[in-house]
Amino acid sequence: MKPLRIGTRASALALWQANHVRQELERLRGIATEIVPIRTTGDRLQSVSVAQASEAIGAEGGKGIFIKEIEDALLSGAVDIAVHSMKDVPTETPRGLAFPAITKREDPRDCLVSRHSLTLDKLPHGTRIGTSSLRRQAQLRRYRADLEVLDMRGNVDTRLKKAAAGEFDAIVLAVAGIARLGASDRITEILSPEVMLPAVGQGALGIETRADDGDTSRFVSSLDDAETRACVATERALLRELEGGCQIPLGAWARMEKKGEIFLEACILSPDGTQIVRGDERGAASDAEAIGEKLARMLIEAGADKILRLAGRSVGKS
Repeated sequence: MKPLRIGTRASALALWQANHVRQELERLRGIATEIVPIRTTGDRLQSVSVAQASEAIGAEGGKGIFIKEIEDALLSGAVDIAVHSMKDVPTETPRGLAFPAITKREDPRDCLVSRHSLTLDKLPHGTRIGTSSLRRQAQLRRYRADLEVLDMRGNVDTRLKKAAAGEFDAIVLAVAGIARLGASDRITEILSPEVMLPAVGQGALGIETRADDGDTSRFVSSLDDAETRACVATERALLRELEGGCQIPLGAWARMEKKGEIFLEACILSPDGTQIVRGDERGAASDAEAIGEKLARMLIEAGADKILRLAGRSVGKS
């Protein structure tokens, strides 16, 4: 059997993730694999905002700018599987593709990396804090309106270098990304969900295949984690019901509170952080998507649609 070709972004974090999947496939199934790095629109256009980069491929709200070229390679047969961060994956999967595995989730929370080892509460007035995420920016402005929240693009390793060089006084990153790069010692503070709810799918890896490639799908399905799949499905159902891409100020986190029960909390904010609608819902893991859809409707009824319109989005559900 020929080695399975694994398509991935070429960043240090993406390569770590692909190699992690590669090692697991070889360990569990004895399958030979090879890594195929692919440069995506999001990687090429790092000097512009995510919104501007999305316009380059006609992707609304930043959807798919980090995976489109990889999915194209998968559909064309240039690669056999693709490894993605689930937070980068649009809620609609292209026809002909499927996700037979979502691996066990790492810590989905965000963290602060501060040059002077100061926590978020201790940062001085006017501190320059960097992040490219509208979700993080809005929640930071909500919690500390006195900080100077600045846009920052670049891969995780690039952002850490910028922080170390003094371009920013502090930055906010995903705990999982820093941990996977072996840089957990750089974390100043892990932010609580009361301060910063994570992105949909954050901390989880998805393995994508062609839907008609049954052999490959069976091979990778051994890496699927049922609990993570249920929680991510809950969050993605919420996002889909809100008709949102990654560039809406939405935070969400679903987790198993006890066996067989999912707890989901979410918030939508105005970009400046002055307006917020927040809520939570729980239910059986077997009803994962229904939980997300129900909470989305609750948020809309509580005023989330008005906030989404401020962010240039609209909710067309009837």
